[in-house]
Amino acid sequence: MRKALTIGEVLVEIVATTKGDGFLRAQPLIGPFPSGAPAIFIDQLGRLGTPCAIVSRVGDDDFGRVNIDRLRADGVDVSGIEIAPGESTGSAFVRYRDDGSRAFVYNIRHSACGNLRPTAASEALIDSCDHLHVMGTALSAPGLGQMVMEAARRIKARGGTLSFDPNLRAEIMDAPGLREAIAEVVEMTDLFLPSGEELFLFAPAGDEQAAVDALLDRGMTTIVVKRGAQGASLFERGLRLDAAPIAVTEIDPTGAGDCFGGAFLSFWLAGAAPRQALRYANAAGARAVTQLGPMEGASTREELDALMGDMERIAQ
Repeated sequence: MRKALTIGEVLVEIVATTKGDGFLRAQPLIGPFPSGAPAIFIDQLGRLGTPCAIVSRVGDDDFGRVNIDRLRADGVDVSGIEIAPGESTGSAFVRYRDDGSRAFVYNIRHSACGNLRPTAASEALIDSCDHLHVMGTALSAPGLGQMVMEAARRIKARGGTLSFDPNLRAEIMDAPGLREAIAEVVEMTDLFLPSGEELFLFAPAGDEQAAVDALLDRGMTTIVVKRGAQGASLFERGLRLDAAPIAVTEIDPTGAGDCFGGAFLSFWLAGAAPRQALRYANAAGARAVTQLGPMEGASTREELDALMGDMERIAQ
């Protein structure tokens, strides 16, 4: 099987047990939970048995060890995670508001992963992997973005593949160099995983199908539009498949899109039929929201089979 790589932040998430707006008063907290969008994504691949690795940087502290231990236990190659003595692992404090939105206090830019840089181990990993997954947010950070772009060029130059989850807001699209980096990544992308209206950031068009057609014309093989609680849609040349939402009790939506994408890529890399890949990805996104903690909902195939079996029995 091909080996997948991602590059980006690893952090812990600490969650308030009460609902409200922010942290202006003392709140009971739970955590630390392993987190970071690239880490959640790659952990889902590992849980499904896909060879995979991550390049990142953590402090020589308990928060770093929580992440490394979890990723390693789930089958992820962590040899590319640099441990930085004297530095702190990134963190995010999260409190949910009554409407379901979230208030965050981050320590990422000035944490160990904010100083991510190439190492001998990361260079060796890039040379050993056949697929790169790119998170759009990584492209907005100059040093990290440069590492990601160099890895993408190297992997594609030797016949590898690339998936791209933009996860970008329109208001940051004018960050210096970001549009140019995105344009280059789009031209290299085989599997595109936008969420909802993000699609139109990359192909201005009057409707969704026109935007999809424009991107397929640029060389993409597969486009999967994530719609959150409304399910998802898959597009390939001459093919559209829709996945209906799965009714579950939502506890924590953080990381659901990353679990969806990781599950889809796992099946896509294995050469699964598009319908099967979409079905499992849809289940992975649904199951993720039923667990508290961003990485806690990453699923094994057995857990996804059980969820889909339960949904089929309810529907009968």
